[in-house]
Amino acid sequence: MAQVITNSGHDDMIARWRRMVRIMGTSLLNPVSQSLYSVPLFLYPQAHPKTTRPPNPTTNRPQAHPKFGPILASSSYDGRVLIWRSTPTTSSSNSPSTFQKVFESTLHTASVNLVAWAPHECGCLLACASSDGCISVLEFQDGSWNHVVLKGAHGLGVNSVSWAPSARPGSLVSASPEKGALRRIVSGGSDCLVKIWDWSPENKTYHLTNTLTGHSDWVRDVSWSPTILAKSYIASASQDKTVRIWTSSPTSDPSHPVEWKSVALAFDAVLWRVSWSLSGNVLAVSGGDNKVSLWKENLAGEWDCVKWIEE
Repeated sequence: MAQVITNSGHDDMIARWRRMVRIMGTSLLNPVSQSLYSVPLFLYPQAHPKTTRPPNPTTNRPQAHPKFGPILASSSYDGRVLIWRSTPTTSSSNSPSTFQKVFESTLHTASVNLVAWAPHECGCLLACASSDGCISVLEFQDGSWNHVVLKGAHGLGVNSVSWAPSARPGSLVSASPEKGALRRIVSGGSDCLVKIWDWSPENKTYHLTNTLTGHSDWVRDVSWSPTILAKSYIASASQDKTVRIWTSSPTSDPSHPVEWKSVALAFDAVLWRVSWSLSGNVLAVSGGDNKVSLWKENLAGEWDCVKWIEE
């Protein structure tokens, strides 16, 4: 039986939806249409129900790690970010749950295009990308929500954010890995730039460490590979019909310890989304031609298309 938040709490459209599976349960959060206002939840393995009317759409709805409980976030064109918590309607384990709004963020003055939860090792952190050019990071700690706002992150608007793995590159094979979770964000904007932000514990904010150039049109999406091997990978999708895969390598310059180089993959249509596999070695790319392609790096360091999926 479907569980529906008939009033999503948003005053404008939910434009971008993500399919997420709760890691420690059976709930499947599933998009039905990009023009919907309601927030449907389905219990696996049931299929999509038919939705007859569009009450309140959001831009993005990812679910937090189960370590923090059954919570999810939604963002919308109305500029708000809402946090929801699932509560069972009865004591029965088979009864459907309902979602109740537990927090509302009104930090942004324009559409919030994407929200992304940090790796759970970093804490209960949610990064928000907005068309007002700012990035906000919400953190739940000691029973309350705090925030940091990066003003003017991208002058023409922020389209996407993605978190780096909580461990440093190479820590998996290092004899003496550094302790502590790493907080890093990559963002993509309408200024055609990709930017990397590092958390500064001393200043209690995120500071810009790298600006990656190469795209000639809006950067629609960015995704940081979850791999923690020797290299870091970031993928960026742009309206210039290219995906750039950025690879980090260490340098001898202490002021710039990491250098980023990119390889461009050319397509025939504008590109909307990029997403890495859980292992971080396969990249999925979707574009305006309703096609999805899968890419993998070969032993020579070149990226090969291993599969095309057409609608």
